[in-house]
Amino acid sequence: MEGLTVTAFSLSIMGMAALGLVIRLTTRVEKLVKTLKEKGVLEEDYKEE
Repeated sequence: MEGLTVTAFSLSIMGMAALGLVIRLTTRVEKLVKTLKEKGVLEEDYKEE
């Protein structure tokens, strides 16, 4: 039973790390889109899919 607890704990830690990574990457992509719009590389009405 202890092995199952350790496995569950490890998977939950990896899940939290993955969530943090997704949040950071989303923020960086939004910043990149904003910068590209300001420089005229992307159209102002560009919408992410």
